[in-house]
Amino acid sequence: MQKHPFHLVDASPWPLFASIALGGFTTGLVGWFHGYLYADYLAFTSFLSLIYVATVWWRDILRESVYQGHHTRAVQTGIRYGMILFIVSEIMLFAGFFWAFGHSSLAPTIELAGVWPPRGIEALDPFGIPFLNTLILLSSGASVTWAHYAILLGDRKQGILSLAITIILAAIFTGFQAYEYVSASFTISDSVYGSAFYMLTGLHGTHVLVGTIFLAVCLYRLSKAELRPDHHLGFELAALYWHFVDVVWLIVFIVVYWWGS
Repeated sequence: MQKHPFHLVDASPWPLFASIALGGFTTGLVGWFHGYLYADYLAFTSFLSLIYVATVWWRDILRESVYQGHHTRAVQTGIRYGMILFIVSEIMLFAGFFWAFGHSSLAPTIELAGVWPPRGIEALDPFGIPFLNTLILLSSGASVTWAHYAILLGDRKQGILSLAITIILAAIFTGFQAYEYVSASFTISDSVYGSAFYMLTGLHGTHVLVGTIFLAVCLYRLSKAELRPDHHLGFELAALYWHFVDVVWLIVFIVVYWWGS
């Protein structure tokens, strides 16, 4: 009989399969960029495999928490710490790209003609689509907080409504960013400005996409009454991640779009 509150997970094949899928996706992308034959098929197949592995892995975790009752308070505390450490690692990742952008913009080299943005780069208007996207993302942060309070109060209808609004706002944000990419006059290969700009905004956009999927899963679980006032850790982590995405975008808007232009 178990005499401790911790959950010893069963052996799972999903970490191994996820590693294989990630390796294939990365290899396929690099090969595709360099024009190797069938590399695009490898990247696409590996990406689909990664989506499948993430889905079934997530399914197993939900079974452990909702139906088997393995996620005790001690286990939930450990998961919270793990999420916090993950977000700290993400902060370090973004900090590296912000450092690269700041280093080049504060002391433009002679190759950049000593000016920033580099000569020939037409920076985007920060008070156009970027400012609109800022308002949209901040509004989504407010609506996800609304959803959190609704769940705490046991108001499932309000929770579903506010969470659906959050997901819709996230989709609109992503659509505007895609339009911005299409209409921009420079690409990722246009000097260090283009590289830093697309790496920062693209990395953030990827986080928005992941966060949207995270919140969509929470919306599905909420509609199935799996999120309760005393048991909704999955949503807490999704909301925490979403607030992190909000804060990073504020820094991106101020540093890259406004000050950097």
